[in-house]
Amino acid sequence: MTVLRARTLSFTSKPDGEDHAGVDYREDTILIIENGVIQKKCTPKQYAAEGGKLENVTRLFGLLVPGFVDCHIHYPQMDIIGSHGTQLLDWLDRYAFPAEQAYHSKAYAQLRAQAFVDLLCRYGTTTALTFTTIHPHATDALFEAVAAVNARWIAGKVLMDRNAPAALCDTDSGDQANRALIERWHGQDRLSYALTPRFAITCSDAQLAAAGALAQEVDGLYVQSHISEHPDEVQETMKLFPDRAHYTDVYEHFGLLGERSIFAHGIHLSEPELARFEATGSKIAFCPTSNLFLGSGLLDLERLDAHGVGYGAASDVGGGTSFSMLTTLAEGYKVCQMNGHNWHPLTALYTATRGGAQTLSCADRIGSIEAGMEADFVLLNPPEDSWLAGRLEKTNTLTEEVFACIMLGGENAVARTWIAGEEVYNRDAT
Repeated sequence: MTVLRARTLSFTSKPDGEDHAGVDYREDTILIIENGVIQKKCTPKQYAAEGGKLENVTRLFGLLVPGFVDCHIHYPQMDIIGSHGTQLLDWLDRYAFPAEQAYHSKAYAQLRAQAFVDLLCRYGTTTALTFTTIHPHATDALFEAVAAVNARWIAGKVLMDRNAPAALCDTDSGDQANRALIERWHGQDRLSYALTPRFAITCSDAQLAAAGALAQEVDGLYVQSHISEHPDEVQETMKLFPDRAHYTDVYEHFGLLGERSIFAHGIHLSEPELARFEATGSKIAFCPTSNLFLGSGLLDLERLDAHGVGYGAASDVGGGTSFSMLTTLAEGYKVCQMNGHNWHPLTALYTATRGGAQTLSCADRIGSIEAGMEADFVLLNPPEDSWLAGRLEKTNTLTEEVFACIMLGGENAVARTWIAGEEVYNRDAT
């Protein structure tokens, strides 16, 4: 059993501005953790009254928040982050596809998967929806690395069979490989499998149909892909699928929309497409750093809200330019400013915690700090000599504190990370 004492912030629902509805902030809280789950949350006075010894409790200084949830990231692209290029389709050809070809080596995939998981722990990401490559052993490598820290994670083998390098194309629909990976990993411990057509441009009708059939066949599977990231991509998709009403209709036609379907970007979706997202419960992964880096456009969150379309925050490394979900939120704030919408800091933090968990249909298990939830936490507490520490001394409200951590935090803000109650990163121990 682990007992922590901390100042905590989490959310019971999406915050609504400065009235703090949906915000659960405690100045001094005791968390009792056993078997990876929060067994009890109470005041120090209550803990002591029930026989607990406060002198034996681990005292944390800083702000304890739920572990960050990244709703879209490519682990094979970690080494090409920040690669200069033009825009989306050219960037894929220049950097992403060559990087992914290196994963034909099982040893290399294992090495990079471990580095990837270690890095995300350092940045406070405790759950991620992750693209691997077309190589089944690359997916195995990621699941093995994630299982070693007992994280709640979702990943899947990329599906491609056209309009990509031959070395990255499935020679069949990918169905047999998917089935084998599902058998090995889906539902094991805290792991889930995602059917992963890269995007419609690189998948034939037969491949999309096979993925859609499998999505309907196996309970609890996720679907992850890309949609409407760049105008050129939209135009090319409609050339390849002229019988479909719009880009979203391509995925819906093959049975790939649904409550566990998460599509990255969605910047250029039309009104009829947003209506289909709302009707099917499909979600969007908001990827501000990659959208800015690749010049793809500005996602309008107010438009998604108006249509009742759910969304979570996403780093989208390596088109995205930071592994930090705090930095991702900072760029998201700027995207919203450009759209004439001021994104409240508490709403932004919600989007990377409980909101992300809801996007991934996991909010009954992660994303909040309360009894019965899995014990995934991040301690925000910058080094004393950092600029952020000095800035935090001048904040007067919770909103100001959270905003400073978002805008200036990045790697510096995260002091410690716990997954299922076990510490997986401690800045002072490295």
